[in-house]
Amino acid sequence: MSLRAFFSTVVGGLVLLTIISATLLVVLTTALERMTSTLSESVEGVRQAEELEVDLLVHSRLLASPDTPMVADPSRGRTPPQLESDLRRQMVEMHAIASTDEERQTVTQVQQQVYAYLAAQHAPLGPSVSQAQHEATAMVSLDASLRSLERLIQINVDQAQEARQRATRWSETANLMGLVLGLLVLATLGLVVFWLGRFALRPVTALRSAMAGFGRGGRHLRAPEEGPSELRDMARTFNEMADSLTHQQEQQLAFLAGVAHDLRNPLSALKLSTALTGRGELTPERMQRTLSLVRRQVARLDRMVGDLLDATRIEAGKLELQPEVRDTRELARSVVELYQSNESGHALDLVMPDTPVLVRADPARLEQVLTNLVSNALKYSPSGSRVEVAVRGDAGHVVLAVTDQGIGMSPEDLQGLFIPFQRAGNAKQRAPGVGLGLSVSRRIIEAHGGRIEVESRPGQGSVFRVHLARVSSGPPEPSAPSDSEEEPGAEGSSAVH
Repeated sequence: MSLRAFFSTVVGGLVLLTIISATLLVVLTTALERMTSTLSESVEGVRQAEELEVDLLVHSRLLASPDTPMVADPSRGRTPPQLESDLRRQMVEMHAIASTDEERQTVTQVQQQVYAYLAAQHAPLGPSVSQAQHEATAMVSLDASLRSLERLIQINVDQAQEARQRATRWSETANLMGLVLGLLVLATLGLVVFWLGRFALRPVTALRSAMAGFGRGGRHLRAPEEGPSELRDMARTFNEMADSLTHQQEQQLAFLAGVAHDLRNPLSALKLSTALTGRGELTPERMQRTLSLVRRQVARLDRMVGDLLDATRIEAGKLELQPEVRDTRELARSVVELYQSNESGHALDLVMPDTPVLVRADPARLEQVLTNLVSNALKYSPSGSRVEVAVRGDAGHVVLAVTDQGIGMSPEDLQGLFIPFQRAGNAKQRAPGVGLGLSVSRRIIEAHGGRIEVESRPGQGSVFRVHLARVSSGPPEPSAPSDSEEEPGAEGSSAVH
């Protein structure tokens, strides 16, 4: 699991717990509010029922004797008519706050019985109805009203107790859910700490130790590729970097050994030449051969040192160019004439158009690239084979091609052809060198905004093509024929042998 997925899961779980907690809190608050309302209505119902009982008893006491004059309520100063008005109002209010069917039915029954009581109190006395009968009828209605009110009070008390029990159950449920949610949060935090410590911090510590040890010189140290995917990617990247640095160090050591070996060969030749000049009679022919050998070895040393200096300047970003508009035909001709004068034993041909092919480039650097390509073509071609240097151009591009009939290269060799200090196996056996010439040449051409392409097959030779932007000097020239169609000395081109 990746760190992103883990933290997304943890955050999602915490958000889910938060939503559940908020939902439970809303439900609990709503239930408690409803139960509080029920309790309030029950208390109000009990209060009104008891008040109605008191008013009925007071009214009955004030009207206990028909011969007694109507007096006011001693507690509130109300007269019997005012008490009757309050009784009717209270019954309407009791009916309005009744919340259950049983409570509403009981309130309706109380209203009927109270109205019957008041009707009996106000019924006129006649010859057939005695005072005792009148009072008995009123007392029966009064007792029935009081019993109904007691039942109404009991109903409200039962409702209040039930609401209280529900509130208690909800409170216990809320406490249990709160405890469960708290334990879940603690378990989630514990899981996060455990997971981070076991699967994240340990790989980070191992990676840090590997990096610190590698920096102190432990080139064999590698980080374990374990833990979250991000840390595995970091460890894999570090291991690849460590392998690359170790490989580069091995290449540098091999390069230093190769440089020492390649420098020793011309130095040994120079040492031998100087030793021979001090022995015996020095004839002109011998002097000429010795000087020729010295010149070749000095040129070889100069070229090796020049490649090293150029590689250093390029890596430091200090390669300086002095571009100017030059005819690539003249540059190619000077390189070909240089190697033709060395009597290398190869047929060196120059193919170029009759009109100028101008580029804006540093002539010394461009000549260095051509010299390197031609020198490689001669070194890796059998004696007597043909090497062709061609200059071609169209409206916007210039192509300098060097074609040989040498040993060629495999696709695997082509992949590392322009890597510094790297040489193909067959190239190491055929000619000495440090493996910088092609790398330096490519960087020089890229600094001019161009590119180098190569085509090669083992045993069939190679073709190196340098592509540069052309500087227009008039109407564009027609494109030259391809390599397969163009022959040395063909019409529209000149060949130098």
